[in-house]
Amino acid sequence: MVLCVQGSCPLLAVEQIRQRPQWAQSLKLPGPVMQPLPAGAFPEEVAEEIQSEPKVLDPEEDLLCIAKTFSYLRESGWYWGSITASEARQHLQKMPEGTFLVRDSTHPSYLFTLSVKTTRGPTNVRIEYADSSFRLDSNCLSRPRILAFPDVVSLVQHYVASCAADTRSDSPDPVPTPALPMPKQDAPGDPALPVPMATAVHLKLVQPFVCRSSARSLQHLCRLVINRLVADVDCLPLPRRMANYLRQYPFQL
Repeated sequence: MVLCVQGSCPLLAVEQIRQRPQWAQSLKLPGPVMQPLPAGAFPEEVAEEIQSEPKVLDPEEDLLCIAKTFSYLRESGWYWGSITASEARQHLQKMPEGTFLVRDSTHPSYLFTLSVKTTRGPTNVRIEYADSSFRLDSNCLSRPRILAFPDVVSLVQHYVASCAADTRSDSPDPVPTPALPMPKQDAPGDPALPVPMATAVHLKLVQPFVCRSSARSLQHLCRLVINRLVADVDCLPLPRRMANYLRQYPFQL
């Protein structure tokens, strides 16, 4: 039922009898004919429909993102490829705390794993990939909000810089770093059991463990030094070829 309210701005458009079709001119109506205004969606409804639209995934964008990440990792020198968790543990066992490497994940749902030496020994944390972004596995972290990055090297560099800033900070309450639960020694094939936060250790990334088979060249080491000292290489008076080489790996690790 439509309720009509008389006022200065009527809710319904008024059409006089003379505007009716010719066949209706002979009909005697008690008053003007009321016609509803064109129906339209409220702005709130339109906004809800726009927000509820699912994001369209672009396979080409995912392919380019993953290919770029692989390119950066190969240039880094601390990407160890398809080594196992046991091999990563052997490499990191005698290294100082905070030494890390990136390897291929043995889990079919993940691309990469970050292996790091902690106060309780080497441990591993998976790196998730979704919506063209990488983040540390949310199931292994204590903080509810996880930062996402366009590539794995940017992710690692961020946490290395955060740990270095926390070490230099004089603040009594530094920004908390992610916490990794110590993995239980389960039998192969057994599902991972939940680990209480009392057994968690904070993620501390200090220095990468460079693979001997992919020793970094002198050019790459010079590039790292330049990246640490200069925020924007475009401001340097360099030949185009050298500037392009610096842009191919814009990181400090």
